[in-house]
Amino acid sequence: MFFHKKEVIAKDVKIDEPNPRYAQLLLEQFGGATGELSAALQYWVQSFHTDDKGIRDMLQDIAVEEFSHLEMIGRLIENHTRNVDQTEAFKSTLFAVRGKGPHFLDSQGQAWTAAYLNEGGDVVRDLRADIAAEAGARQTYEDLIKIAPDHQTKETLVHLLTREISHTKMFMKALDSMGKLTDPFFGNVQPDETVDIYYNLSTNGEDQRGPWNSDENFRYIADPMKEKMQQQ
Repeated sequence: MFFHKKEVIAKDVKIDEPNPRYAQLLLEQFGGATGELSAALQYWVQSFHTDDKGIRDMLQDIAVEEFSHLEMIGRLIENHTRNVDQTEAFKSTLFAVRGKGPHFLDSQGQAWTAAYLNEGGDVVRDLRADIAAEAGARQTYEDLIKIAPDHQTKETLVHLLTREISHTKMFMKALDSMGKLTDPFFGNVQPDETVDIYYNLSTNGEDQRGPWNSDENFRYIADPMKEKMQQQ
């Protein structure tokens, strides 16, 4: 059961002066791929993929918070498009056709789609997708903050960016509680004998070495073609 309490979870959403051009950019976090609607729906559906009551509760709590963030972004867009329909700036944005306030569109006018959601039948897979989703949202917020037209808008966006980092920590801790934060294996199908092989598929230059191809977890194959010929 859901109830809408008519106040935002952290702070009031205020702006210094309406800016409809910037409001169009904010649509990226309302109806875009990295937006709050996508996150809220993704985490809510994922909560039904696990029998772990704690992780389910976490996913649902974060999903509800993301809905509150959607409301905050919606209010920002509403405030930035309020009483400006006669200005040239308003006429140069998609709000001239769609009207003031948020819409299920991204900043380029593309309609929101469920194809943005990344969810599957395994909680480990889901949580890893969620970490990537939070990273995408954080990057979008950082870009929006850089060009924010006023202090109060920036303050709201910094809060939303901060909560993306908080959620990332929660997802990482949930994976760690299952021993899956750094373990690439999950599911029931066992990998074959190539699981620890790193193939050097670069030529005409010195191959770069690092922990991804040189520690005890990998067998480094410097020349895959030569290796194949020797095996024949």
